[in-house]
Amino acid sequence: MVNITLIAGARPNFMKIAPIIHAIHQVRESGREMDYRLVHTGQHYDPKMSGDFFEQLQIPHPHINLEAGGGSQAQQTAAIMVGFEKELENFKPDVVLVVGDVTSTLACSITAKKMQVQVVHVEGGIRSWDMSMPEEINRMVTDSITDHFFTTTELANENLINYGVPERKIHWVGNTMIDTLLKEMPNLKQPHGEIYDRLKEKSYFVLTLHRPANVDQEEKLKAMMEAILEGSGELPIVFPVHPRTAKVLKNLGIEHPRLHYTEPLSYLEFNYLVQNARGVITDSGGITEEASVMNVPCLTLRDNTERPETITQGTNELVGTDPSKLKPYMEKILEGNWKQYRGILLWDGHSATRIVEKLWQIYGEKKRVTQG
Repeated sequence: MVNITLIAGARPNFMKIAPIIHAIHQVRESGREMDYRLVHTGQHYDPKMSGDFFEQLQIPHPHINLEAGGGSQAQQTAAIMVGFEKELENFKPDVVLVVGDVTSTLACSITAKKMQVQVVHVEGGIRSWDMSMPEEINRMVTDSITDHFFTTTELANENLINYGVPERKIHWVGNTMIDTLLKEMPNLKQPHGEIYDRLKEKSYFVLTLHRPANVDQEEKLKAMMEAILEGSGELPIVFPVHPRTAKVLKNLGIEHPRLHYTEPLSYLEFNYLVQNARGVITDSGGITEEASVMNVPCLTLRDNTERPETITQGTNELVGTDPSKLKPYMEKILEGNWKQYRGILLWDGHSATRIVEKLWQIYGEKKRVTQG
């Protein structure tokens, strides 16, 4: 029996984990002995990640929630490590699988390695080279102690090789976030509410903002919001507001008849909005991937990205954080003169299958030889 502990701490992690769970079930149905334990660190609490969220992704509720949310980054990292150490004392797996670049990824990787448990990193090797981002530190530290890397692109492979990682530890598999998107696209659904009933297909923008560089400085956020309103013509802007951003927006009192603040949406509802939008304005990395695959124009309000493939082969453009740079991009979207998705290798809906097959090859076959 190969036992895998799967780590998720924030909402996007579950989109990346869900197809891996489905692939493990398929392996088990084929007669091979593989089991998993899903650990939610509790890093982020999201009401939209209650029962309906797990039903939408068709995955079971976590086996345990470490309830390590809140506090500073250091406090949260420490709380996750303490909680996960107890978890590993009670249930020691053959391997711990972490995804992405959140605090939980870093904390659980360190804890596992110190307890002599192997670590595999799904989405290993991606880099923004911006050390002011907590996520970049999480990526670099996690990758420095990882045993096997499951990568999304050739560029991620090259980054790891340049660090001296042996090629036998690097497995190019694609993007499990896109596995979930492709599987769920037939199930996307319009959110309930008068705002959404009034929206016309390809006649509105979707906006998301949450990064400290964009939302923590009130004057900067105000200037960006004004630039977005100015550049959007007569089209509505739908803004599902992250709790971090809501506090600042409330202080600023930014309101406009075309600007619609909404509660955070479920996975199926949010991606319905993206799929039918004229364009997306965001500072999220994951949304740039989803928008690209859905062939929806995307503007990233950041000065760098760890997902350059969404620019070279996708529908994303890196605008930066200067509000004055935004208008020409939005005009181009309004004119309908935007690049098309060119396809990204191995972003085909089968990444999780490749991951689980490789895990069986690495750990299952090894166990059979050892026990045999």
